[in-house]
Amino acid sequence: MEMPLKGRTAIVTGAGRGLGRAEALELARLGAHVVVNDFGRPGRDGTGHADATPAEQVAEEIRAQGGTATPHSGDVADHQQAEELTRLAVDTYGSLDILVNNAGILRDRMIFSMTEDEWDSVIHVHLKGHYNTTHFASRHWRERAKATGAPVFGRIVNTSSEAFLAGSAGQPNYAAAKGGIVGLTTSTALALAKYGVTANVICPRARTRMTEDVFAGFAEPTDESLDPLAPEHVAPLVGYLASPAAARINGQLLVVHGGMVAIVERPRVQAKFDTAEEAFTYDELDALLTPHYKDRPPNETFAAAEVLGLKHG
Repeated sequence: MEMPLKGRTAIVTGAGRGLGRAEALELARLGAHVVVNDFGRPGRDGTGHADATPAEQVAEEIRAQGGTATPHSGDVADHQQAEELTRLAVDTYGSLDILVNNAGILRDRMIFSMTEDEWDSVIHVHLKGHYNTTHFASRHWRERAKATGAPVFGRIVNTSSEAFLAGSAGQPNYAAAKGGIVGLTTSTALALAKYGVTANVICPRARTRMTEDVFAGFAEPTDESLDPLAPEHVAPLVGYLASPAAARINGQLLVVHGGMVAIVERPRVQAKFDTAEEAFTYDELDALLTPHYKDRPPNETFAAAEVLGLKHG
């Protein structure tokens, strides 16, 4: 079997279950040494006591299949623990080549009912967690590039969501965090390209502990076939983006699920209006914009998933 990641070292956060576990297993299958990170709290809302067991179990699963893995049960939303995670990879395997950010929690609530803690906690784990690990990995790669005077090999794969693309009424905190991750990724891609590092972001759709409510109405296979919503449909794209073959893919957003990958373009200008005067007035804007939206039903919102043909079901 081809092993395009042989000798590379990868960190996968949130790898004790679901998508992260599938991604860690795939990277190991492709030859990478994997640092399996998971804080291990039992609640998908981030509550409960931290538990090293999920990370240790996935690391053992990788070793049982002939791979190399080291568990880490730190909290990536904590700046110091994220630094320790990066150092663990370098100290254990001699390098860090791949970072897959997947850790996250859910605290769903409508915007008018959401508490400050529900907002802060989700932004903290998703967005700051992605920032923390990216910060220390990028420092490592920049220092290596400066020391050698040549580009290094570095890959970042971040995790966003279709909740950012199409909106999610009960997840303003989650949608905002996932949108922020896209901005973080494109900025990072521009900043690190000269060092040989790429940064891309995926919007996966999978049946996991995080999405058990979202996909409750989607039937699971009754035979031995792979669930169309299995995380194993997502993991191969992560493995590819982490490989040398994806060197030309940088700053991209990809939706992936059930045997489908869609490359999402950056927003385009749909229409443009120029004032006939020195500056716009209310009346002029009314004359220009109201006719443009006259055929849209009242209160209709932009639904990117429908435009892309990716609506659930």
